[in-house]
Formats: sequence, structure tokens, C-alpha cells
Amino acid sequence: MGVDQLDEAAMSQRMRSIARAVAGSGAITAAALSAHAAMNMRMIRRPRDESVTVRERVSILLPARNEAHRITPTLRSLLAQEGLPDMEILVLDDGSTDGTGDVIRQVVAADPRVKVIDGPDDLPPSGWLGKSWACHRLAQEATGDVLVFIDADVQLSARAVASTIHHMREGGLDLLSPYPRQIAVTPAERITQPLVVWSWVTALPIRITERSHYPSMAAAVGQFLVVDARAYRISGGHAAVSGMILEDVGVLRALKRAGFQGAPADGSAVASCRMYDDWQEIYDGYTKSVWSAVQPTPVAYGLISVMTFAYVAPPLFALFGPGRAARAWGIAGYASGVAGRYVVARRTGERLWPDILLQPVSIATFAGLIAASLRRHRAGNLTWRGRPLP
Repeated sequence: MGVDQLDEAAMSQRMRSIARAVAGSGAITAAALSAHAAMNMRMIRRPRDESVTVRERVSILLPARNEAHRITPTLRSLLAQEGLPDMEILVLDDGSTDGTGDVIRQVVAADPRVKVIDGPDDLPPSGWLGKSWACHRLAQEATGDVLVFIDADVQLSARAVASTIHHMREGGLDLLSPYPRQIAVTPAERITQPLVVWSWVTALPIRITERSHYPSMAAAVGQFLVVDARAYRISGGHAAVSGMILEDVGVLRALKRAGFQGAPADGSAVASCRMYDDWQEIYDGYTKSVWSAVQPTPVAYGLISVMTFAYVAPPLFALFGPGRAARAWGIAGYASGVAGRYVVARRTGERLWPDILLQPVSIATFAGLIAASLRRHRAGNLTWRGRPLP
């Protein structure tokens, strides 16, 4: 064998060794994350549609801006809440221009539990973003011992609020944020929306998150957020996060800084939400905000790298890896990633087949949305619902 052939053989062997090491490391990472997700799903709090009665005064707060096309089911689900003998519902029509206020009044009619607040169609005060300002105004009007923030695209089961408050009090928490089951219809939704729950279930140690006062250990969703009114006001409420795009996470971080405790929960048994209807809404919705969840920028690109390494690289090695060992590790890594997605989807009632098989596509898409969000933020052209974002 000639020198050139020896060099070529050595190079080929080196490439196979590198590929085996990379594919193996990615597979092990994916397996570890999937095992962590499975453990979390066994421990996470899960409000159920169970019959409980809450004797405290409860304020349900619903901000709405241009939601005429989808707010009716939400309102009806709020009016149907059970186990809340002392309940008020405050709805803010936040300067809607599509007749949202008329729809609200038609649905609630003369129900004495409901108060509708008309907000002007103007920009929030300096330093405030629209969602935080709307929630702050509602909280100022609220008289409850417990505040329940609901988005206009969320539908609740009849006992959702009472059950969530019961779980919050039983667990000694000051905030509980049940993530609704994410309804995904179009292919774009089915690729992206399952990651809403999967991401934090995979990344955060749930029990530590509940008890930790570190603001970084926080996950919450404004779609359905239940908080003790006293803790909310002591920690500053939405006024403490007036300029944050992800105000829901900000509220929980403010509570933690003030010495209170809160956590996310699996709300799939009591709430559902279809966030977006098509790819354009998904792109606009995620790119407006996801940059703020992964700051500073080096962390964001580190996250993209880890996601790609653990979930995208293994299936590529399975298909194209040099050498049998690299392909075997690639198959194992792909299977591990799919298994983690399966564990979460099965528990939350989201679609399983064939969607979970596209986990690498979902991760690659989400990584792209993070990068696009960072670019849009740097360009300074972010808007939402017709209002500029910082």
C-alpha cells in the first residue's frame, strides 16, 4: 500500500472516530434530557377538572385587544366556572378597533359578576408595554385574594380555576401557572407548538424550580396565571416588569426576588389554547419575544448549538454518518429525542403520530426562530398588535 493510500486510510479512520464521538455525545445528551423530561412529568403539578370549592374572593382578569373573532368561547368558559362562590370577572377592552367590546357585552349580558372596562386606543405610558399595562390596570381594579390572569384565546374547563387555586394553596405556593394544552392544526403549528411545554419540562428541574428563589429558575405563561394577590402586590406585580416582553416570566421572577415561591404546571387537563393560526402568525409571535428569553446573546447562540448538537445532528449522522458506529449512535440519538417528545405529548394530550417523529425538524425550526428574533431585535423593527416593541 502506497503512502498516499496510507494517508487516505488514516484520514478516513480519523473522520470516522470524530463522527462517532460527536454522534455519541449528541445521543447521550438527548437521552439525558429525555430522561429528565420523563422524571419531571412524574413530579409536575397537574390541576384536574375536580370538584373543589374555594372560599376566597377570586378575581379573574382578562385583557383583550382585537380579539372579536375568538374571545366568545373564552368568556363562556369563564362564566361557567364552578366552585367559586365569591368571584368577579374583569374584562379590559384594550382599545380594540374590531368590535371586541361589543362581542364582550353580548356574551356577558347583565351578569353581575362581570365588569367591562373600556381602554383607549393609544400607546401605553412611557416604559410600559401593552400587555403589562393592561394587566396592571386590571389588577388595580381587582378586589380578590387571588388574581387569575387569562388570555383571550384560552378555554377553561368548568373547574379549572378552583382546581388550580386548590393546588397552589395545597403546595404552599404563591403562584401557579398551568400551561394549557396547545391546539395545533396546520403543519406549521404541529411543528412548533408542542415545544411550548416540551422546552421547559426538558430544561428545568421542577421541584427545585418550585422552591428556588433564584429568578433564573422561572417558567410561567400568561395564558393562565394564578397568583396570590398579596404576594403580587408586595413584589410589584406587572409594574415591576412594565417593559418586559415576557411579562409572565417577569412576574414570577419578581415574586422570587421578593422571597415568594411559584412554578409552572401541566394545565392540559383543564385548559386549552390555539395561539396561532398559520406560519406568519407563528413567525411574528415568536420572533417578537423569544430573544428576551435567551439573553444575553452568547447564551442564545449557545442554546442553538446545544439544541442542534442533541436533536438535529444525531439523525443526520444516522443517515449520512461515516462508519457503522456513527450511524448507530445517530439512530440512538434520534430515538432518544423522539422518546422525550413522546413522554411530554402523551401526558399533555397533544398529537403523537406522526408528529413526534419530526422532533429534529421542530428543533431546527425553533433554532431558526431564535436566530430570527435576535436579528429583528437588533434591527429595532419589532411590533405586536400594531404597537412598537423595544
